[in-house]
Amino acid sequence: MSVRDRVARLRRAYAPHEHRPLGGYLVALGAYAGVTAGLTAVVRATRTPVPDAPSTKDIVLLAIATHKLSRLLTKDAITSPLRAPFTSYDRPSGHGEVMEQVRDQGSSARHALGELLSCPFCLAVWVATGLTGSLVLAPRLTRLTATALTAIAASDFLQLAYATAQQAATGPHPPTTPSPPAAASGLGEV
Repeated sequence: MSVRDRVARLRRAYAPHEHRPLGGYLVALGAYAGVTAGLTAVVRATRTPVPDAPSTKDIVLLAIATHKLSRLLTKDAITSPLRAPFTSYDRPSGHGEVMEQVRDQGSSARHALGELLSCPFCLAVWVATGLTGSLVLAPRLTRLTATALTAIAASDFLQLAYATAQQAATGPHPPTTPSPPAAASGLGEV
């Protein structure tokens, strides 16, 4: 029995009433393992010292940067061309973000990649791995980049807090509709 047949049989046993792209997930897992092995090989080849433990400051910085970069890549309207081959636009989801649906046609690898590229929680593993590897290989540049992403994340929260405070101070206003022109309303000019 071929590997493809085994995966198809496993998929049917795993989720008989729903399509789950297990083959695509295996490809994604293999790619992740390859990226991690590649980072490890570069660190060893360059004989870059690996710290015993990252500092608390670096952990916080990378956590916030991972959050922001993951959301930017998976939800931001501007980055939608990167996701378009794997997802389709559904609707805006507020504050410059969009909701997208994974394309079901095509290969299971395409479907799995669509899920990865539209899920900030899923992509965060990859982003954190990349940032952590970068922190070992190029700490100054990584900290600078992570600082910028952290500043953007803080700005996002401040924008939302400001909008909330502004709405609380002025009270909720019903949406206004423009008044029809006098001629259109039948009143005419006096």
